[in-house]
Amino acid sequence: MFKRLTAVVLAGVFALPALAQPVVQESTFWAPEVKKGQMDPAVNRIPDVPLVVDLEAKGRKFGTQGGTLRTMVTRTKDVRQMVVYGYARLVGYDHDYQLKPDILRDVEVEEGRIFTLHLRPGHRWSDGAPFTSADFEYWWKHVAQNAELSPNGPPEIMRMGEEIATMTFPDETTVVVEFPEANPNFLQMLAQASPPFIYRPAHYLKQFHVAFNTKNAMEEMIDAKRVRSWAPLHNKLDNMYKFDNHELPTLQPWKPASTGAAMRHLFVRNPYFHRIDARGVQLPYIDVVEMDIVGSGLVAAKTNAGESDLQARGLDFRDVSILKKGEADGAPYRTYLWSNGAASQIAIYPNLNFADPVWREVMRDARFRRALSLGIDRRMINRALYFGLGKEGGMTALAKSPLFDPALLTQWAIYDPDTANVMLDQMGLNQRTPAGIRLLPDGRPMEFVIETAGERQEVENALAIITDTWRDIGIKLIMRPLDRDILRNRVFSGVTMASVWFGWDNGLPQPNTPPSYLAPTDQVFFAWPKWGQYYQTHGAAGEPVDLEPAKRLMALSKAWQNTDDPEEHRSIWREMLKIHADNQFGIGILSEAPQPVIVSDRLRNVPEQGKWAWDPGAHFGVHRIDEFFFSDAEQIAQVSE
Repeated sequence: MFKRLTAVVLAGVFALPALAQPVVQESTFWAPEVKKGQMDPAVNRIPDVPLVVDLEAKGRKFGTQGGTLRTMVTRTKDVRQMVVYGYARLVGYDHDYQLKPDILRDVEVEEGRIFTLHLRPGHRWSDGAPFTSADFEYWWKHVAQNAELSPNGPPEIMRMGEEIATMTFPDETTVVVEFPEANPNFLQMLAQASPPFIYRPAHYLKQFHVAFNTKNAMEEMIDAKRVRSWAPLHNKLDNMYKFDNHELPTLQPWKPASTGAAMRHLFVRNPYFHRIDARGVQLPYIDVVEMDIVGSGLVAAKTNAGESDLQARGLDFRDVSILKKGEADGAPYRTYLWSNGAASQIAIYPNLNFADPVWREVMRDARFRRALSLGIDRRMINRALYFGLGKEGGMTALAKSPLFDPALLTQWAIYDPDTANVMLDQMGLNQRTPAGIRLLPDGRPMEFVIETAGERQEVENALAIITDTWRDIGIKLIMRPLDRDILRNRVFSGVTMASVWFGWDNGLPQPNTPPSYLAPTDQVFFAWPKWGQYYQTHGAAGEPVDLEPAKRLMALSKAWQNTDDPEEHRSIWREMLKIHADNQFGIGILSEAPQPVIVSDRLRNVPEQGKWAWDPGAHFGVHRIDEFFFSDAEQIAQVSE
C-alpha cells in the first residue's frame, strides 16, 4: 500500500535554514513587563527553533509591531473567530494550499499510518508554561479516553472506522500517532478551520480534573462554579476553540484579555508566539485586536462609517454598492472582492431525516428533489441579487477544481417547470387544492417549510423569488427565519423540514482531498443530520443510513481512505460528485459570487485577490493575519511611549 517515507514529509515552508535564524528583537508592547522583570526577554520567549517567516519570498513587506485592529462579529460566541483567523495549527495550509508544519517543527509519516510529530523545543504556552508531549498525553489519557469527559470515546480524528489509533510519547518533544491502516485524513483534519485539538494545557486543566485533586478540593470548586459535577466544570473551562476563557493558555497569535460577557472583546499579542519574521521581529505584528459585537444588520453601515479595519464577516455581495460609494466618498478603507470557496452561495437542504413520515417519504424520492431544483429560476436570482456575477447551477466542485465537470453543474439545474410538473405527477402527487397547490398522499397541501438562520438578506430575497416559481409547480414555499443556533438544533433533532445554508465548505477539492464531507459522516450536512449523528457517535445516536445512494457514498468514502492510487482517488471523487448531482441532496442555486472584504487604508500585507473559504482556509487564516500590519504603527508606538 503506502511506501515508507524515510525523509521528513512535511518541512516548514516558512522556515529558513537554522544558520539563518535572525537575532530576536524585543516587542515594544511587552517591553515594560520585561524591564520590570515580570516577563522574559523576547529571545527567551520564542522556541529554540521558531518558525521563521520569509515575507519577501511571499511577496510581502516586513512590518512594524503595534496598533489595534478593529473588527466586528454579530454574536458573542463568535469570539471564536480569533482561533479561526489566527490559524495556529499543528500543521496548516500555506497560501498555495499546501500542508506545512506550523506549531510542529516537522512531521514524519511511515506507511501512511504512523505519524511522528516533532514539537519545537522551548515552545511555551501563552502563560509561559512549557508546551510539550505531556500536553498531548494529558488530552489522550485523561480527556479523550475519560468516559465522563468523552462519553462517546476518542474523537473522529483518532479513529479509522471502529479501530482507534494509539498515541505514545517517546520524549518531551515527540508524539507518535499510529493508526491500524493508512489514514490520509489525519493531517488535513489537523489543519481545519475548527481544528480537533489533540493537546491541552495540562498544567492548567489538571486543577479541574478528578484524577489530580482531592475529593474535598473538587467539591469546593464544583460548588463555587455551580455545576453538577467535575466533568461539566472541566468541559466548561476546557474550551480551546470557543476562546471565551481568558485564563486558558493558548498557542494562538493573540490571547483573550476580556473577562465575562461584553459587547467589546480585546485580544492581546501572545508573548510566546512561535513565529518570527526574517529580521527577528516576533509575530503577530499587530498588538491588539478589538472585536465588537453588533447587530447583523449594522455591520455594513458601521464598516461604511470607518469603524472596522478588516471586515468580511457580516458583509454580503449586496453591500458592495454602499461600501464602494463610501470608499469613493473618502471613507478610510479599500473594498476588495475575494473569490468565494464554498461550493454554493445558497443551497436548500430537504431533510431526509424529517420526523414527519409522510413528508420524509416524499423528500426521499429523488424525483421530488430534482423537481424542486428544476423549479428554480437561477438566472433571475443571479441577475436580481448578484448583477449576473454568480455562476448559476447546482452544488458541485467549482470551476477551478480539477474535479469540475460542467455537466454536473447544470444537471437538474436548468429552469424547467414543465419537466418538474411531469415528475411530480409521476410520483402520484397530481391532486391539487382549488388554489393549485398539490396534495400530499395523506391529503395535506404541500406547504414546504424552509427554515433559515435569518442572517443573510440575499437568502430571503432568493427564497422570495423561488416562492413564485415553485407556485407554478404546485408547491407552496413557507420561509421561517430563526436564530442560527435554534435552526441547527432543530435540524439535528429532525423537526426541520428543510433549511438553507451554504454549500460544501470546500468547493475546490483536489483528488487527494478526503471526500468524507460528501458522505453521511457529519450531522452538519443538513440533508441527513440523523445519519451523520449515527456515524459520529458510532451508533449511540441518530439513525443508520437506509437510502441506497447514501450507502454508496459511505462505501466510496471508505474506499478512498483505503487506497493511495491518485487515479483511484480521482475516480472515487468523480463518482461521488455524480451521485450528488443526480440526487440533489443539497440543491445549489449559484456559486462564486464575490465576497466583499474591507481593508483599512493603513493596513498592509492583505492580499487584494484572496479566497474567502471556511475549509480549507479558515477565512483570513490561510492569508496569515499575524503578518498584517499598520503602516503607521511605528509612529503610533512612539506617541504612546
